[in-house]
Amino acid sequence: MFPTLIPLISAETGISVPQVEKTLSLLSEKATIPFIARYRKEVTGSLDEVQIGQIKSVNDKLLKIESRKESILVAIKDQGKLTDEIKAAIQSTFDAAELEDLYLPYKQKRKTKAD
Repeated sequence: MFPTLIPLISAETGISVPQVEKTLSLLSEKATIPFIARYRKEVTGSLDEVQIGQIKSVNDKLLKIESRKESILVAIKDQGKLTDEIKAAIQSTFDAAELEDLYLPYKQKRKTKAD
């Protein structure tokens, strides 16, 4: 769990930061969404299953983007083209399409049999 993602999840879902933190903590302990909604209302501030599902899906999406950022940075670094400017641009985005657009000029072309 990335602590920097919690405010982003809160902003995207419209759920307060403490509720997001506590819900993610319960989810990281392998508690299921129905269990949290029914038996941990006092911890989450009475979030329902839909809101908990939103938190989980946004968190999963942002974690995938973070993972993709890491692989893109490694790929560009391996090419020897990584600059501080590129690194800052990649690390500052949380949009998958924008991330791929930033990576596009550095993407390796695949060799085909025709080549």
